[in-house]
Amino acid sequence: MLIKTTVCAAILLGAGVAAANPRALPMTYTTDTLPAGEVEFEQFTDLVPLRGLNNASGKPELILGSEFQQEIEVGLADRLELGLYFVYVPSSADTYSRVARMPDDNGLKQRLRYTLADPGAWPVDVGVYGEITENTREVELEGKLMLQRRFDRLRIAANLVAEYEAYFDGSREIVLNPTAGATYEVTPSFHVGLDSFMRAEYAQSGPAKKEDGAVRTFGLGPQYYAGPAVMRNFGKLWWSVGAYLRVSDPSHEVQPGELYGKVWFRSMIGYNL
Repeated sequence: MLIKTTVCAAILLGAGVAAANPRALPMTYTTDTLPAGEVEFEQFTDLVPLRGLNNASGKPELILGSEFQQEIEVGLADRLELGLYFVYVPSSADTYSRVARMPDDNGLKQRLRYTLADPGAWPVDVGVYGEITENTREVELEGKLMLQRRFDRLRIAANLVAEYEAYFDGSREIVLNPTAGATYEVTPSFHVGLDSFMRAEYAQSGPAKKEDGAVRTFGLGPQYYAGPAVMRNFGKLWWSVGAYLRVSDPSHEVQPGELYGKVWFRSMIGYNL
Protein backbone atom coordinates (compact mmCIF):
# COMPACT_ATOMS: atom_id res chain seq x y z
CA MET A 1 0.00 0.00 0.00
CA LEU A 2 2.84 2.36 0.87
CA ILE A 3 4.54 1.66 -2.46
CA LYS A 4 1.31 2.33 -4.40
CA THR A 5 0.77 5.61 -2.53
CA THR A 6 4.34 6.72 -3.19
CA VAL A 7 4.10 5.93 -6.90
CA CYS A 8 0.77 7.79 -7.26
CA ALA A 9 2.17 10.83 -5.46
CA ALA A 10 5.24 10.86 -7.69
CA ILE A 11 3.11 10.72 -10.83
CA LEU A 12 0.77 13.46 -9.62
CA LEU A 13 3.29 15.88 -8.14
CA GLY A 14 6.57 15.24 -9.81
CA ALA A 15 6.06 14.27 -13.43
CA GLY A 16 5.55 16.27 -16.58
CA VAL A 17 6.94 19.64 -15.49
CA ALA A 18 8.03 20.48 -19.03
CA ALA A 19 4.80 19.31 -20.64
CA ALA A 20 2.33 21.20 -18.46
CA ASN A 21 1.33 24.76 -19.39
CA PRO A 22 0.43 26.50 -16.12
CA ARG A 23 -1.20 29.95 -15.94
CA ALA A 24 0.63 32.04 -13.35
CA LEU A 25 -1.73 34.98 -14.05
CA PRO A 26 -5.41 33.92 -13.93
CA MET A 27 -6.66 36.82 -16.06
CA THR A 28 -3.71 37.43 -18.39
CA TYR A 29 -2.63 34.89 -21.00
CA THR A 30 1.03 34.39 -21.76
CA THR A 31 2.22 33.24 -25.20
CA ASP A 32 3.15 29.73 -24.03
CA THR A 33 1.35 26.81 -25.69
CA LEU A 34 1.19 23.07 -25.05
CA PRO A 35 3.62 20.87 -27.00
CA ALA A 36 2.08 19.02 -29.94
CA GLY A 37 0.13 15.96 -28.79
CA GLU A 38 -0.20 17.07 -25.14
CA VAL A 39 -3.62 17.41 -23.45
CA GLU A 40 -4.46 19.45 -20.36
CA PHE A 41 -7.66 19.91 -18.33
CA GLU A 42 -8.31 23.28 -16.67
CA GLN A 43 -11.07 24.39 -14.30
CA PHE A 44 -11.85 28.12 -13.99
CA THR A 45 -13.91 29.47 -11.08
CA ASP A 46 -14.99 33.13 -10.90
CA LEU A 47 -16.64 34.54 -7.77
CA VAL A 48 -17.98 38.11 -7.40
CA PRO A 49 -20.00 39.51 -4.45
CA LEU A 50 -23.11 41.16 -5.95
CA ARG A 51 -26.52 42.40 -4.86
CA GLY A 52 -29.96 41.15 -5.83
CA LEU A 53 -33.53 41.83 -4.78
CA ASN A 54 -35.02 39.12 -2.60
CA ASN A 55 -38.19 37.93 -4.34
CA ALA A 56 -40.00 37.44 -1.02
CA SER A 57 -39.06 40.62 0.82
CA GLY A 58 -38.19 42.91 -2.10
CA LYS A 59 -35.08 44.03 -0.20
CA PRO A 60 -31.55 44.08 -1.66
CA GLU A 61 -29.25 41.36 -0.33
CA LEU A 62 -25.61 40.47 -0.84
CA ILE A 63 -25.16 37.31 -2.94
CA LEU A 64 -22.21 35.56 -4.58
CA GLY A 65 -22.18 35.60 -8.35
CA SER A 66 -20.33 32.60 -9.80
CA GLU A 67 -19.19 31.17 -13.10
CA PHE A 68 -17.47 27.84 -13.83
CA GLN A 69 -15.55 26.92 -16.98
CA GLN A 70 -14.04 23.54 -17.83
CA GLU A 71 -11.43 23.66 -20.60
CA ILE A 72 -9.67 20.93 -22.55
CA GLU A 73 -6.44 22.20 -24.12
CA VAL A 74 -4.80 20.23 -26.95
CA GLY A 75 -1.41 20.91 -28.50
CA LEU A 76 -2.06 20.63 -32.25
CA ALA A 77 1.36 21.57 -33.63
CA ASP A 78 4.42 23.60 -32.78
CA ARG A 79 3.15 26.80 -31.07
CA LEU A 80 -0.49 26.03 -32.01
CA GLU A 81 -3.08 25.08 -29.40
CA LEU A 82 -6.80 24.26 -29.41
CA GLY A 83 -9.10 24.98 -26.47
CA LEU A 84 -12.61 23.59 -25.94
CA TYR A 85 -14.75 24.98 -23.08
CA PHE A 86 -17.94 24.07 -21.30
CA VAL A 87 -19.41 26.97 -19.28
CA TYR A 88 -21.87 26.72 -16.40
CA VAL A 89 -23.35 29.77 -14.64
CA PRO A 90 -25.66 28.96 -11.69
CA SER A 91 -28.94 30.90 -11.64
CA SER A 92 -30.44 32.51 -8.53
CA ALA A 93 -33.64 33.64 -10.30
CA ASP A 94 -35.86 31.53 -8.01
CA THR A 95 -34.75 33.55 -4.98
CA TYR A 96 -33.55 36.89 -6.37
CA SER A 97 -34.42 39.32 -9.14
CA ARG A 98 -32.28 42.04 -10.74
CA VAL A 99 -29.12 39.98 -10.36
CA ALA A 100 -26.31 40.99 -12.72
CA ARG A 101 -25.49 38.48 -15.43
CA MET A 102 -21.95 37.13 -15.34
CA PRO A 103 -19.78 37.77 -18.42
CA ASP A 104 -20.71 34.37 -19.88
CA ASP A 105 -23.72 32.05 -19.78
CA ASN A 106 -24.31 28.31 -20.05
CA GLY A 107 -22.79 27.15 -23.31
CA LEU A 108 -19.69 26.23 -25.27
CA LYS A 109 -16.51 27.93 -26.51
CA GLN A 110 -13.87 26.97 -29.05
CA ARG A 111 -10.58 28.78 -29.53
CA LEU A 112 -7.15 28.62 -31.17
CA ARG A 113 -3.97 30.15 -29.77
CA TYR A 114 -0.84 30.56 -31.89
CA THR A 115 2.57 31.98 -30.98
CA LEU A 116 4.28 33.65 -33.93
CA ALA A 117 7.86 32.66 -33.02
CA ASP A 118 9.76 30.55 -30.52
CA PRO A 119 10.04 32.12 -27.04
CA GLY A 120 12.89 34.63 -26.93
CA ALA A 121 13.37 34.74 -30.70
CA TRP A 122 11.90 38.26 -30.84
CA PRO A 123 12.40 41.11 -28.36
CA VAL A 124 8.74 40.63 -27.40
CA ASP A 125 6.97 37.29 -27.72
CA VAL A 126 3.75 37.70 -29.74
CA GLY A 127 0.74 35.43 -29.93
CA VAL A 128 -2.77 35.61 -31.40
CA TYR A 129 -5.98 34.07 -30.12
CA GLY A 130 -9.38 33.63 -31.75
CA GLU A 131 -12.50 32.33 -30.00
CA ILE A 132 -16.16 31.70 -30.79
CA THR A 133 -18.83 31.29 -28.09
CA GLU A 134 -22.33 29.85 -28.37
CA ASN A 135 -24.51 30.10 -25.27
CA THR A 136 -28.12 30.56 -24.25
CA ARG A 137 -28.24 34.30 -25.02
CA GLU A 138 -25.69 35.09 -27.73
CA VAL A 139 -23.02 34.18 -30.25
CA GLU A 140 -19.72 35.89 -29.50
CA LEU A 141 -16.51 36.41 -31.46
CA GLU A 142 -13.34 37.28 -29.54
CA GLY A 143 -9.89 38.31 -30.71
CA LYS A 144 -6.82 38.59 -28.52
CA LEU A 145 -3.29 39.87 -29.15
CA MET A 146 -0.89 38.47 -26.56
CA LEU A 147 2.44 40.14 -25.73
CA GLN A 148 5.12 38.84 -23.38
CA ARG A 149 8.68 39.70 -22.33
CA ARG A 150 10.92 37.68 -20.02
CA PHE A 151 13.63 39.14 -17.80
CA ASP A 152 15.24 36.05 -16.27
CA ARG A 153 12.67 34.96 -13.61
CA LEU A 154 10.39 37.95 -14.19
CA ARG A 155 7.73 37.73 -16.89
CA ILE A 156 5.59 40.67 -18.05
CA ALA A 157 2.51 40.04 -20.20
CA ALA A 158 -0.35 42.01 -21.72
CA ASN A 159 -3.46 41.06 -23.72
CA LEU A 160 -5.38 43.36 -26.05
CA VAL A 161 -8.88 41.88 -26.15
CA ALA A 162 -12.04 42.79 -28.08
CA GLU A 163 -15.35 40.90 -28.34
CA TYR A 164 -18.30 41.25 -30.70
CA GLU A 165 -21.50 39.94 -29.11
CA ALA A 166 -24.61 39.18 -31.16
CA TYR A 167 -27.58 38.57 -28.86
CA PHE A 168 -30.59 36.52 -29.88
CA ASP A 169 -32.89 39.48 -29.02
CA GLY A 170 -31.27 41.48 -31.82
CA SER A 171 -28.89 43.53 -29.66
CA ARG A 172 -25.28 43.96 -30.74
CA GLU A 173 -22.41 44.92 -28.45
CA ILE A 174 -18.65 45.44 -28.49
CA VAL A 175 -16.78 44.59 -25.29
CA LEU A 176 -13.21 45.65 -24.55
CA ASN A 177 -11.46 43.50 -21.95
CA PRO A 178 -7.67 44.12 -21.94
CA THR A 179 -5.47 42.60 -19.25
CA ALA A 180 -1.89 43.04 -18.02
CA GLY A 181 0.28 41.50 -15.36
CA ALA A 182 3.71 40.49 -14.13
CA THR A 183 4.79 37.29 -12.43
CA TYR A 184 8.03 36.28 -10.71
CA GLU A 185 9.35 32.74 -10.34
CA VAL A 186 10.44 32.51 -6.71
CA THR A 187 11.06 28.78 -7.25
CA PRO A 188 9.99 26.52 -10.15
CA SER A 189 6.98 25.45 -8.05
CA PHE A 190 6.02 28.87 -6.61
CA HIS A 191 5.25 32.05 -8.54
CA VAL A 192 3.92 35.39 -7.28
CA GLY A 193 2.66 38.32 -9.31
CA LEU A 194 0.31 41.21 -9.94
CA ASP A 195 -2.57 40.87 -12.39
CA SER A 196 -5.16 43.34 -13.70
CA PHE A 197 -8.05 43.66 -16.13
CA MET A 198 -10.51 46.18 -17.51
CA ARG A 199 -14.00 45.65 -18.93
CA ALA A 200 -16.22 48.05 -20.85
CA GLU A 201 -19.38 47.44 -22.89
CA TYR A 202 -20.40 49.51 -25.92
CA ALA A 203 -23.87 48.79 -27.31
CA GLN A 204 -24.17 48.99 -31.09
CA SER A 205 -27.90 48.30 -31.44
CA GLY A 206 -30.90 47.07 -29.47
CA PRO A 207 -32.39 48.15 -26.09
CA ALA A 208 -29.01 48.73 -24.42
CA LYS A 209 -28.08 51.35 -27.04
CA LYS A 210 -30.23 53.95 -25.25
CA GLU A 211 -28.22 53.43 -22.08
CA ASP A 212 -24.90 54.01 -23.81
CA GLY A 213 -25.36 57.74 -24.33
CA ALA A 214 -23.39 60.85 -23.46
CA VAL A 215 -23.29 59.81 -19.80
CA ARG A 216 -22.29 56.18 -19.40
CA THR A 217 -23.71 54.22 -16.48
CA PHE A 218 -21.60 52.37 -13.94
CA GLY A 219 -22.78 49.04 -15.34
CA LEU A 220 -21.35 49.74 -18.80
CA GLY A 221 -17.87 50.52 -17.49
CA PRO A 222 -15.08 50.89 -18.05
CA GLN A 223 -14.22 49.35 -14.69
CA TYR A 224 -10.71 48.37 -13.62
CA TYR A 225 -9.47 45.62 -11.29
CA ALA A 226 -6.00 44.77 -9.98
CA GLY A 227 -4.61 42.44 -7.36
CA PRO A 228 -2.09 39.76 -6.36
CA ALA A 229 -1.81 36.38 -8.03
CA VAL A 230 -0.11 33.23 -6.75
CA MET A 231 0.65 29.94 -8.51
CA ARG A 232 1.81 26.57 -7.17
CA ASN A 233 3.19 24.19 -9.78
CA PHE A 234 3.47 20.51 -8.83
CA GLY A 235 4.37 19.27 -12.30
CA LYS A 236 1.34 17.72 -13.93
CA LEU A 237 -0.91 19.51 -11.44
CA TRP A 238 -0.93 23.28 -10.92
CA TRP A 239 -3.13 25.86 -9.20
CA SER A 240 -3.27 29.64 -9.54
CA VAL A 241 -5.51 32.12 -7.77
CA GLY A 242 -6.00 35.87 -8.04
CA ALA A 243 -7.86 38.32 -5.80
CA TYR A 244 -8.77 41.56 -7.61
CA LEU A 245 -9.90 44.84 -6.09
CA ARG A 246 -11.99 47.26 -8.14
CA VAL A 247 -9.76 50.34 -8.37
CA SER A 248 -12.21 52.43 -10.41
CA ASP A 249 -15.14 54.15 -8.65
CA PRO A 250 -13.93 52.78 -5.28
CA SER A 251 -16.68 54.56 -3.31
CA HIS A 252 -19.50 53.14 -5.45
CA GLU A 253 -21.76 50.66 -3.66
CA VAL A 254 -22.91 47.98 -6.07
CA GLN A 255 -26.65 48.07 -6.74
CA PRO A 256 -28.95 45.20 -7.78
CA GLY A 257 -28.31 44.44 -11.45
CA GLU A 258 -24.70 45.68 -11.51
CA LEU A 259 -21.86 43.26 -12.27
CA TYR A 260 -18.78 45.01 -10.93
CA GLY A 261 -18.48 44.08 -7.26
CA LYS A 262 -15.79 45.59 -5.06
CA VAL A 263 -13.72 42.41 -5.39
CA TRP A 264 -13.39 39.64 -7.98
CA PHE A 265 -11.82 36.23 -7.35
CA ARG A 266 -10.58 33.74 -9.93
CA SER A 267 -9.15 30.28 -9.28
CA MET A 268 -7.63 27.99 -11.94
CA ILE A 269 -6.63 24.36 -11.53
CA GLY A 270 -4.89 22.48 -14.33
CA TYR A 271 -3.86 18.86 -14.82
CA ASN A 272 -1.70 17.68 -17.71
CA LEU A 273 -2.28 14.16 -19.04
